Amino acid sequence: MIPHIGPIRLEFVIFALTLVGVALFHTKTMYVALSGLLSVLIFKWLFIPDFSLFAHIVGGHGHEGEWRTLVNITGLLFGFAILAKHFEESKVPELLPNYIPDGYWGAVALLFFVMVVSSFLDNIAAAMIGGTIALAVFQGRVHIGYLAAIIAASNAGGAPSVVGDTTTTLMWIDGVSPVDVLHAFWGSAGAFLVFGFIGAYQQHRYQPIQSDAAPGIRLDLGRLLIVVLILALAIVTNWAMDFPAIGVWVAILIGTAFRKTPWSEFRKSWQGTVFLVSLVLCASLMPVELLPTACWMTTCGLGFVSAVFDNIPLTKLCLLQGGYDWGMLAYTVGFGGSMIWFGSSAGVALSNQFPEIRSVPQYLKHGWHVTVAFIVGFAVLMAVAGWQPHPPHKSIPTAKATSFQMDKASMAKSVSSASM
Repeated sequence: MIPHIGPIRLEFVIFALTLVGVALFHTKTMYVALSGLLSVLIFKWLFIPDFSLFAHIVGGHGHEGEWRTLVNITGLLFGFAILAKHFEESKVPELLPNYIPDGYWGAVALLFFVMVVSSFLDNIAAAMIGGTIALAVFQGRVHIGYLAAIIAASNAGGAPSVVGDTTTTLMWIDGVSPVDVLHAFWGSAGAFLVFGFIGAYQQHRYQPIQSDAAPGIRLDLGRLLIVVLILALAIVTNWAMDFPAIGVWVAILIGTAFRKTPWSEFRKSWQGTVFLVSLVLCASLMPVELLPTACWMTTCGLGFVSAVFDNIPLTKLCLLQGGYDWGMLAYTVGFGGSMIWFGSSAGVALSNQFPEIRSVPQYLKHGWHVTVAFIVGFAVLMAVAGWQPHPPHKSIPTAKATSFQMDKASMAKSVSSASM
């Protein structure tokens, strides 16, 4: 007998407590995430006799397993930490004040730049490049609200593009046409009008942009070439192999031939990487084989869920169920993770550069405009494009084919309760 608390299976309660622990103990997030993962695994081994962690990760019986997602996340977080250091040492961020507008509009322009870059790069890379530039042009004083806006910009840019975010890439691989997610642009544009201008205002009052670069700075073309190579190979391997981490590390190894690689960045990013991998694996163990009926209200609700529940397994479940408006879903699960720092991999990556954003109360206090932006963007998307559902294109597994035995009514109640 699998224990429940009311209509909710105990795994959801453990996962919810893990997220609460992350919010309360923001200086110990890795340990909280690992404790939550271990608790969920112990529960599985005690109450689900046929559960196999090895099969869950490696796959089998037509199920690929979670290994690809976990390896990609690990490789990208470590790899883009090195990319960010190469970019910093190329001196491009220090030269940018000569080209970015002065004052308030410069802060707006930087956020717009991050959003555009994220439309063809992974959102992790876009966020870390944005953070590196911000450190330089704001003389090391970056407001938490502006950091939240950088995360939001990286996720907003990736939402309408099948090469800009893992969730939309998953849709593309699953058979969703790139054209079917393009109208997510309207949501991202509406959201930018809120977080872009408010975040820039917060930053301008806190620390205005540096008007001119310091004299005597010389561009390091070799390091800039490594940055370009990392980004180019990430795009190619993402498109060709669904494995951008391979391209990132091939480029890093090539770069060792003519520039010293900053391996010391591992020490700064390993805890954030372990944290996110633990949280993603914990989320993938949740028994949510059935989501509520696909409609615009459910899709909007999933945006709020994605702020605390990793959007990769959410997207997989929606693809399995079918019947969603893929552009609207791309916006909600892609941008929704920006509302809390650990809701997206871009936020976790940026927290390695700026540990102060790991305080959920401070993030919500100063980054409140991201939640408002999500609501405004969704309203704009509904007004311009409306609800455009697509017919299901996958069959839902039978009870025998699933790892967890729950009747549909119990499952629906569990997911609905967890979403509230």
